[in-house]
Amino acid sequence: MADEKKLIPTTRLLLMAAVAGGFAGAIAVYATNMWSGNTAPAGAPQPQLSASAPVEDSADNAACAAKADKSKGAAAAAVGEVAAMMPADPPRSVSSLAFTSPDGKPMTLGDHAGKTLLVNLWATWCAPCRAEMPALNALQKEKGGENFEVLAVNVDTGDNEKPKKFLSEIGVDQLGLYRDNTLGLFNTLKTQGLALGLPVTLLVDGEGCLLAHMNGPAEWASPDAKRLVEAAIGN
Repeated sequence: MADEKKLIPTTRLLLMAAVAGGFAGAIAVYATNMWSGNTAPAGAPQPQLSASAPVEDSADNAACAAKADKSKGAAAAAVGEVAAMMPADPPRSVSSLAFTSPDGKPMTLGDHAGKTLLVNLWATWCAPCRAEMPALNALQKEKGGENFEVLAVNVDTGDNEKPKKFLSEIGVDQLGLYRDNTLGLFNTLKTQGLALGLPVTLLVDGEGCLLAHMNGPAEWASPDAKRLVEAAIGN
């Protein structure tokens, strides 16, 4: 009888460990193997972008860290359809995040200094990404200008043909085709604890400081999203 009493807790612990291990494994598979079926064609040109976390200037990070109130203010405006947007803790510089411009030239978020940015990482094989592209397009059409831009970065591997064709087919005409076909940008955000899967969205101020971030899709053409953008621009 004494042995049976010892065996029951041990069995329960083993089962709990197995469940926990399976859950952790599922997350790892989602975050790291979501690219299967989207292999770059042999010989496809690849921009030379680093997959490691960028080294930000310490002064830039210090300046961004001082914007905790601004970050909290933006997050407080994230309600309803965009309630998943979380404040950066602490705000940090992301100005060196790298990708390519619509004309194929290497660039960073720092090249958009002076504009509040809604940076969205997407792929043609990501169903939630595909679903929210028209809303992002509508948000850019209404709010885009000197002070704000929806900067949607496609992370399909291979050349531009597939994402370009997709945007044309669904009538997205306000968003530039920014690209990173190396997955370096996604892996950098993953390393920093900002990306679990796609889509992932960053709210960045005009000085390249990350104010808030979210994983998963949102209704970006909604009044809630527009109020969030207005709050971020106004702060």
